[in-house]
Amino acid sequence: MELRNLMIPAAEAAVRIVRAVPADALDGPTPCPDWDARGLANHLVFWTGRGEYAAHKQQPPAEPTEEHDFTADGDWRELFAAQALKTAEAWASSPEAWEGNTSLSGTGPGMPAAVIGGMVFGEWIMHGWDLAAATGQRPEFAPELIQAAYEGAASIADMARQYGAFGEEVPVPESAPQLDRLLGLAGRDPQWTP
Repeated sequence: MELRNLMIPAAEAAVRIVRAVPADALDGPTPCPDWDARGLANHLVFWTGRGEYAAHKQQPPAEPTEEHDFTADGDWRELFAAQALKTAEAWASSPEAWEGNTSLSGTGPGMPAAVIGGMVFGEWIMHGWDLAAATGQRPEFAPELIQAAYEGAASIADMARQYGAFGEEVPVPESAPQLDRLLGLAGRDPQWTP
């Protein structure tokens, strides 16, 4: 299935996870060693917003910055939900979003738009799982989302490790569920708990 057709289901999966984050869990650890749950939620909110501008090949606004605490902004969960669905719709509704180059930062020549679209998709699946694991949730991802995320992660794993986006691969048996194999490929322990 074309990734464009999976953007809305991926965003919806992330929205379900974000909506279920308890307020008292935001200071807890995550599978991402550099972030607590608040930092991870803020990262997800910020880059999801940037994803909409990238789909439209537009310059994102200078504010808010990545350091902004979105979790302090009213009902951040619903703000994320609305933004995630707008971003997903921007990628899903326009084949042109996937053509040429674009950038999440709005600077430089960017990268192939299909790579950026895949990164946005991957954020919702991978960081969705991270946030779910950090807050005691057991997320349900449709098999086609896991398959697409696995294929995307496999195609960029070496580069992602080089730039620190993925940790070192965690060995996972080939017989394990595909979600566990995806997590291991991306440097996450599928059995991680806070």
